Amino acid sequence: MAFFSKRKSLEQLTLDSKKHGLKQCLGPWRLTMIGVGSTIGAGIFVMTGTAAANFAGPAILLSFIIASIACLFTALSYGELASTMPTAGSAYSYAYTSLGEKFAWIVGWLLLLEYGISAVSVASGFSSYSVSLLKDFHIHIASWLHNPMIQPAIGGYGKGIVFVKSLDLIGAGSVLIAAIFLLYGVSESTTINAIIVSLKIGVLILFIILGFHYIKLENLTPFIPSSTGPMNFGIRGIFRAASTIFFAYIGFEAVSTAASEAKNPKKDVPFGIIASLFVSTMIYIGVALILVGVVPYRKLNISDPLALAIDYMNMPNLAWILKSSAVIGLCSVMLVLLYAQSRIFYIMAQDGLLPPIFSKLHPKHCTPWIGTIILSLSIAITTAFLPIDIISDLISLGTSLAFGIVCFTVIWQRNVHPNIHRPFQVPFGGFKIRNIWIGYIPVCGILCCLTMIFPLIIDMIYSLINHNPLPLLLMFIYSVIGVFGYYYYGRKHSILSNSKEK
Repeated sequence: MAFFSKRKSLEQLTLDSKKHGLKQCLGPWRLTMIGVGSTIGAGIFVMTGTAAANFAGPAILLSFIIASIACLFTALSYGELASTMPTAGSAYSYAYTSLGEKFAWIVGWLLLLEYGISAVSVASGFSSYSVSLLKDFHIHIASWLHNPMIQPAIGGYGKGIVFVKSLDLIGAGSVLIAAIFLLYGVSESTTINAIIVSLKIGVLILFIILGFHYIKLENLTPFIPSSTGPMNFGIRGIFRAASTIFFAYIGFEAVSTAASEAKNPKKDVPFGIIASLFVSTMIYIGVALILVGVVPYRKLNISDPLALAIDYMNMPNLAWILKSSAVIGLCSVMLVLLYAQSRIFYIMAQDGLLPPIFSKLHPKHCTPWIGTIILSLSIAITTAFLPIDIISDLISLGTSLAFGIVCFTVIWQRNVHPNIHRPFQVPFGGFKIRNIWIGYIPVCGILCCLTMIFPLIIDMIYSLINHNPLPLLLMFIYSVIGVFGYYYYGRKHSILSNSKEK
């Protein structure tokens, strides 16, 4: 059981949360806005069209429902853990108290994949919509400035990849701009985020209301297209699309990373998690219905599908409003993703698992400014090279694994600490096997996460067979770096390990 050793106690976690040095200034609605701001991003502006065109067709609506149900089980689990352990670090901190330091490192590394690569996908969407918006004003940007170096071969990524002479410098630049706002402080950043999120939601609701009158029933039939491949259309295609868009829901998890900066974390964080998931799900389903109802689904495999829907509706004035909202809104998503990732690395650095530079606070703004700069530069470089189609699968894989561990943590904590006060508990209770409590909601969450992972693995293997090893290669390289990072730095510098040795 050495793998599960070196756990933080709840007392240690509570003590750490009181000496973090971050400013506590976030109420329930600001936390909800953080969640919605992070969720309503590349998933709705970009990946909805891609998932419908390649995997599910009009049944993308079912894919969103499946993904939202999977996230609901996880969100309820997050709510219980956040109310019990109101600390920054999210799933990383939860894993540290239940499964131990090695699992905490794994979760932290998965969260880097989840948030860091999510920011890359958002930056890619920003690049596409901004170029399209500028084109409406007769400003044309050269293709080598807004396309990543890696591109699909003819016939898609399943047929291989090619390298072209271009870099997505617009997307990379947008990451750096978001980082600048974040450096000035969480209170100022979340105020900007709340304004942008309100604008973004308003425009999307307008899009849903106006688009409802342009839905054509022939675009919705057949609702579930016949299967054309291992994971293309049919029932399997619905689940493949769900696994693709699963990462789009990670915004609710970003709320838990802000626990140390919440005014009343035991009440406000669970509220923000569940409220942001509900609001985002309703908007996702509404937008997806308009997209597949207005535009034939096979034409949606583009980087700005909502703009295409506006063209079909013949509303040029709404087009530039929507594109402007997408450009500004995607900036807010990057802001939240960078915020969440920098806070997780901040906690990991405080624990000694990462270099102390990631926990160095700015003397005036009380933000982990150097860590934010390093992360932003890394994400910007990745944006310039990698395409959204590949990285979206990597995000969903990392998200599913991290969410599954969170659901398991609820079961673990209920058995190890059955009597601690839990202001929020997962509903419907559970059952016992040999005196071990097993909750219905956490188990459903674990099963749903496994359901999200399976299609991704199958598709990566299928791509490998068809001469595209890049997805599996990237995952392998990332895993190797994570293993070496822990054994050659984290384990040696761990504050918990060193204190126990003394």
